[in-house]
This record gives sequence, C-alpha cells and structure tokens, in this order.
Amino acid sequence: MEWLLDPSAWVGLLTLIVLEIVLGIDNLVFIAILVDKLPPKQRDRARVLGLGLALAMRLLLLTLMSWLVKLTDPILSFGGFAFSGRDLILIGGGFFLLTKGTFELHDRVEGRTAHASGSRLHAGFWVIVTQIVILDAVFSIDSVITAVGMVDHLAIMMIAVIVAMAIMLVASKPLTQFVNAHQTVVILCLGFLLMIGFSLLAEGFSFAVPKGYLYAAIAFSVLVESLNQLARRNIRRVESRRPMRERTAEAVLLLLGRRPIAGPELEPGLSEPMPIEAFGDEERNMVSGVLTLSDRNVHSVMTPRTDVSWINLEADPAELREQITKEPHSFFPVCRGSLDEVVGVGRAKELITDLLVHGSIRETRLREPIIVHESIEILQLMDTLKRSRGLLVLVADEFGSIVGVVTPIDIFEAIAGEFPDEDEIPDIIDQGSGRWRVDGAADLHHLEQIMHTDGLVDDDEEYATIAGYLLERFGRLPVVGDSCEHVRGGLPAFRFTVLEMDGRRIATVQIARIEPPDPDTEIETVG
Repeated sequence: MEWLLDPSAWVGLLTLIVLEIVLGIDNLVFIAILVDKLPPKQRDRARVLGLGLALAMRLLLLTLMSWLVKLTDPILSFGGFAFSGRDLILIGGGFFLLTKGTFELHDRVEGRTAHASGSRLHAGFWVIVTQIVILDAVFSIDSVITAVGMVDHLAIMMIAVIVAMAIMLVASKPLTQFVNAHQTVVILCLGFLLMIGFSLLAEGFSFAVPKGYLYAAIAFSVLVESLNQLARRNIRRVESRRPMRERTAEAVLLLLGRRPIAGPELEPGLSEPMPIEAFGDEERNMVSGVLTLSDRNVHSVMTPRTDVSWINLEADPAELREQITKEPHSFFPVCRGSLDEVVGVGRAKELITDLLVHGSIRETRLREPIIVHESIEILQLMDTLKRSRGLLVLVADEFGSIVGVVTPIDIFEAIAGEFPDEDEIPDIIDQGSGRWRVDGAADLHHLEQIMHTDGLVDDDEEYATIAGYLLERFGRLPVVGDSCEHVRGGLPAFRFTVLEMDGRRIATVQIARIEPPDPDTEIETVG
C-alpha cells in the first residue's frame, strides 16, 4: 500500500475515475434504452443488477489484466489478416453493436411499439439484464485497457472502477428518465451506437480509428441536439402561455379532423388529425361551435338592428295587432318612436290582450329591458341570458344606440347551425357541385363550417357576416356582378360574386368552389 503516500498515484486515481465515468456515459445511455423495454416496476432492479454484474465483470477483467495484455498476439489468420484474441473480441462486439443498433433504430424510426390488446408487451427481465451485461462487456474493453495503461497498481484500478460505477449507478436513473422523455436523444444515441460498433469492427481488422475523431463527432452531435432541445423547451414555454381552453379546443378540433385556424405547427411525435370520415359533419360543426364560441363577438350571434321586429307605441293599434299576429316571436322590444327609445319588453300574448281589451299597450305590464354593451364577451352574455329567464337582450353601442338583439336561440344557432322560422329562407342554400347561394347577413363561422374551409373569419376585424367580409375585400360599396377570390394554400379556392344589392347592403352572394388545375393538363399545355 505504499502508493497511498505517492501523490502521483492519487493524481492517477482521480484522472482514472474521470476517464472511467466519461467512458461509461455511452454505456449508461444504452442501458437507459434497454430498461425502457421492461415493466416500470422492474426497471430499477434491472438497472442496479445490470450495473452490479458489469462492475463484477470489470473487476474480473482487471484481475486478468496480464492476460488481456497478451491478447494482442495473433491466434488466427484469414485472407491476409492476422487476428488476435483482442481483435476477435472487438469484431464480435462491433457486430453485436451494429446489429442491436440497427434493429433498435429501425423500430424507433418506424414508430413501432409492441402492443397486444391495448397493453404494451414488455421484454423478459433476464433477457434485458443479459443484454446489459453483454453491452458492458464490449464497452469494458476500452476502459480496462485504459486503466491498465494509466496506472501500475491493481488497487488503484479497482478503486477507480468501483467509484466510477457507484457514480454511474446514482446517475443512471435520472439519465434514463431524461433519455426516455426525449425520443430524438434516443435516435442520436443509437447513431452513436452504430458509429462505435463500426469503429470497433474497423479496429478489429487493424484499421485504427483515432478516438479523438469519435469524441469530436459525438461532442458536435450532442451540442446540436442540446440546441435542438433548448429550442423545443422555448417553444413549449411559449405554448404554455396560451390559454388552456384554446389549446384544448385546438387538440379536440384536430381529433375531429378539422385543421385549427391558427396556432403553432404540430411537433414531431404528436398525433396527426384523424380522418374526416371518423366524424360526421354535424358532429364536427357542433363541437367546433362549442369550442370556438367564446372567441366570437356579440355581432356574430345577434340579430342586427335592420332585422329586429319591434313594437312602436305610437303606431295604430290595428297595425300592431296585425304585426304581432304575423311575427313568430314570443317577445318584442316595445319602443316609443324609434328602436333607440326602448320602454320595455312585452310578451306577444299579453300585448295582444291589451290591444283587444284596452285598445292600447299598457306600459305597466312591460318588463324591464336588459341592455348590454356590444363589447360584452359571449360567455358573459350567456350568463345574462340565463338571468333574463327567456327574455331577449338588447345590444347597444358606445353611443347608446341599439345595434341588435340576442335571444337564447341565437346562441344555440351559433353552436348547432341555423334554425330558420317557417316564414324564413335559410341564409345558406347548398346548390350542389360546390356552389352556394348565401344571404349577405350569413354568419362567417357557420359559412366556414358549411364550406369546410377557414380564413374567412378574422378576429382583428369587426365584421361577422359575408357582406362585411366582402366590403373589407372590395374596399368600396360593390355593384352587382363584382367578384373576388378567397385564396387558400397559395391557390384560389372560392369565388364570391355579388348577385343582389339592397340599397347600400349586399343582399345575396353566389359562392363557387374553384377546382385546382390538373397537373397533367398543365404539362400537356406547356409541351
């Protein structure tokens, strides 16, 4: 034990411990890949047992170091090559690493994970432990030879190996968790496995591959992957700042086969959208309506001022009776002179009773009007409608003018689509062959669902109808026959043509799908 008093021996011990750890990092990575094939309860035991057997093997090899030194003598000649025992071990280990790495890499690239009846099939415990021992035997050759070449005392070698293996044992579990949580790291490590296997094979055939080249390639690859992981973490951090409701809605829409209107691209490894055929149009539209409801403004769901039916207290009672009888509504805003002078809200049958019995509408029987500002959010509007107990809600702008009316049926139509009254014509008429006749007041959200497209709705703009969309596109009041195209994916997808004008309002629009050009036809034309 004289080496205890030798400072150079201590320096050699510390240096050897560091080298053993560095040389064992690749071993830890591949152990992490192997134990992932076991059931979770067996992984820690396999990791500890495998490293324990590996330690025993390294100590055994160290005790046989004098024999290892003699393995350089040729024992076999073939085709002009002379092979020593060490060469044969390296060739066998290289073939093992190449085979193992190729199969593992193929399974990872193809995305294959063994499943049976919905449960994952795990490898046998002792099969994995055996593979860990074989892998460590291959990787032990370099570390043992390094130890033999660095120091002269067997005790120093054994202490360095034991300390290094203890550190590796502690670090194996967090390293395993990190590797299994980052599949790109697994692919990179399998690439290292193939490179090391090839270098062992080349060295076995007496073609020396400088270790510096391997370490430089590995270090560069690790640096690039580190930047990749940093970029991914920053993307996830930005993504986490988006509202949970928005991210959940986007995921559900992808599941239903509808592409989200906005948001980051899917990261590798995430599920692709299910085929559209997996869900019916009505199912997708209803779920989409629910998930996007809170993103809509009140203008997109309300009945606009021009279409509101209201009762004028100054009108003739006979005209009022005729108006109430013809209208299918249960409640009416009751005003004096204009819609902005709201007195209250009346029930249709009570208004008729007053007109028949008293010859006029009694204001004392009217309900207090509920007026909200046009900037109210849809979810808050729904709470207001619940508290209104079936009454309609009036919407006012910043100047106090009434701009529209909202009823519970308006919210329902925003979710499930249009429910026209018996005397109403649907806003969107499907004419077949990719053609639609659309009322200018048609809701853009509903139109997107019917046409299976996106990009019509712009949250930054104030319009909510197809007429508003076209006015923004034209930049002026159009005339009958004016048309524009909606571009999607860099190609024209739909053509919008103004069919009818009602004063300064776009009354009717014709929409036609533009079929993409046939590549074969283009080639023939060019030729």
